Amino acid sequence: MGDAAVRISANTVLPARREDVTLVTADGLRLVGELASPVERPARATVVLLHPLPTHGGMMDSHLCRKAAWRLPALADIAVLRFNTRGTVSEAGRSEGSFDNAVGERFDVAAALAFVADRGLPDVWLVGWSFGTDLALMHGCDPCVVGAILISPPLRWSRSEHLARWVDKRVVCLVPEFDDFLPPTEARRRFGADIPTADVIDFPGAGHLMVGQSDEVLDAIVSTALPEVPTPLPRTWSGPCEQRQVTIVAS
Repeated sequence: MGDAAVRISANTVLPARREDVTLVTADGLRLVGELASPVERPARATVVLLHPLPTHGGMMDSHLCRKAAWRLPALADIAVLRFNTRGTVSEAGRSEGSFDNAVGERFDVAAALAFVADRGLPDVWLVGWSFGTDLALMHGCDPCVVGAILISPPLRWSRSEHLARWVDKRVVCLVPEFDDFLPPTEARRRFGADIPTADVIDFPGAGHLMVGQSDEVLDAIVSTALPEVPTPLPRTWSGPCEQRQVTIVAS
């Protein structure tokens, strides 16, 4: 008899090939990261995760980042690279350097893109969350990148000239109804002015951190990066899996 189906919860880790990786930046820093890939099949697409503001607790284990890494390789055949930007610490360790207000982090984004290119991973998407959306918009418009998925974009550091670079790429913005920084109406105005092709998707009832919206956010990531995969994704799993509690480490 097969394994009984279990509900995929916040702590459920589905099967993947998980590899601790070190990204080396052009300015000589070593960044802590992890690559999670499908177990039995080649990846059909790749997401590079850019975490929220490390000075306010953001890191590679922030809840959407770890859930994407724990679920998407098994549920959608997507490879997931997550890492700590400079000076950021998580259970996996601390990346060298120090927080640089989205300036020096350009080398971090470049190192991540160089890594996935070197591995030959397919159809690379940047998935930024909060601060990570600024890094994507400012530093991620690379020829190897198919597009960007922006979760709760505050547009704190990004300027019109950064957004305008993305006009020929797919950009999808997941905007919480009650975002303290950029609610949906303002997001449509700001993105519409510089990336008229950008899609702004409302998340009713959600706040900036998307608490309680993980399933819907992951569905949106998959339907954008790999639309042939049916969504909503499965909410239960009948194969091998484990439950894991992450230790949250403050930077």
